[in-house]
Amino acid sequence: MAEVTLQEVTKETIWSVMTLEVAEDQGHLVAPNSMSIAEAYFEPKAWFRAICADEAPVGFLMLFDDPDAPRYYLWRMMLAEGQQRKGYGTRALELLVEYVRTRPNATEIIVGAIPGEGSPQPFYERFGFVPTGEVKGGEVQLSLAL
Repeated sequence: MAEVTLQEVTKETIWSVMTLEVAEDQGHLVAPNSMSIAEAYFEPKAWFRAICADEAPVGFLMLFDDPDAPRYYLWRMMLAEGQQRKGYGTRALELLVEYVRTRPNATEIIVGAIPGEGSPQPFYERFGFVPTGEVKGGEVQLSLAL
């Protein structure tokens, strides 16, 4: 497997990150990276990174990083079409968990997933996230205790 890293989005990589897309049948499950990056620039608590495999961007994730709260929210995560099912998502989540464990007060990570065909919910559950019983904005909420 390629070496997976979480790298800052820079002026050199922004175009390649913004143009990454999920499969057509998954488009309703995650916002485009360009929208996520725009949101991040107006939210001081957004922490976002390109998911890279051997230095090449293959995905994107964004965390709501509030050091005053025990809950950290995985706001966005996507892997481009053709880059899924290669272990990149699992490794990216492992790296994210390592990062969050260094943050003040962190006790859990929350993520939302739209249920249905192609949903990432089973992926998150295999990783160890557990449904909380809450649904927000049509997304099933899942929690990973740290």
